[in-house]
Amino acid sequence: MKTLHLMRHAKSSWADPQLGDHERELNERGRRDAPRMGRALAEQIPAGPVHCSTAIRAQRTLEEMCKVWPALAAQAHVTDSELYTFDAQDLVAWLQSLRAEDSTCFVLGHNPALTDLCNLLAGRPALDNLPTAGYLRFSVPVEQWIDLTEGIGVLEHYIFPKDLPS
Repeated sequence: MKTLHLMRHAKSSWADPQLGDHERELNERGRRDAPRMGRALAEQIPAGPVHCSTAIRAQRTLEEMCKVWPALAAQAHVTDSELYTFDAQDLVAWLQSLRAEDSTCFVLGHNPALTDLCNLLAGRPALDNLPTAGYLRFSVPVEQWIDLTEGIGVLEHYIFPKDLPS
């Protein structure tokens, strides 16, 4: 059995039209929601390594979460350019390449790839849109990540910033 944690980066800023998509920072709401999600996740899941997109907004989301979740800050974080994708099939291929002995994976990335991956794993439309800073946990009944296929995952839990107390 594998556990897959998926999280979308917090809300990014479009204030500087000169910046490319990859370089966008978090906006005010993103800087507020990332630590709120960090606190909520700290109460519900054990800290573990995080695989994070190279995009600045994803990196800043992880940094803000670590500020309020010291156990997460103490973990290894892997920045991976393959996670700067908007395609669920890219994520499936990346997940299938993980080591069989890794029982858990936490991915911090982007939409629409994460929403599409959620629906692909569930084998049905389980989610219209993973909101910014939204989190999903799947159980995946496989022994090896290479066996990850459509419809095999069970969406066990989700947390969205709008559901958290202010």
